[in-house]
Amino acid sequence: MKRYVFLLAYRESIWGEASVEQQQSWMEDHERFHAFVALHGRTIATAPLASVSDATTVRHIEGQRVVTDGPFAETTETVGGYYDIELPSLDVAIEGAALLPSGYAIEIRPTISMGEAATA
Repeated sequence: MKRYVFLLAYRESIWGEASVEQQQSWMEDHERFHAFVALHGRTIATAPLASVSDATTVRHIEGQRVVTDGPFAETTETVGGYYDIELPSLDVAIEGAALLPSGYAIEIRPTISMGEAATA
């Protein structure tokens, strides 16, 4: 099994703008994704993230630590949640990502162990 993190990016205001029916549809998409992962692998962790207005970004600029409120970039889409899962392959991960709500931009990132990182 390979471990993947799915980063879910979307417009933060989309939930509040959606109808109850659309919100229910999105929840059903997540339920289908959970079932898919359970069938093909396992979920290690998942969570929605707090509002981007609660984010803090830390940068090191010219030897100084700079801490700012908000996300790391000015964008209309922000990372609003994640799934940390194990699946057999990237192809299966892509198949699973297609089950999540269509308004998401989903970045699939394989994880590497610290041992792999040291030799990369």
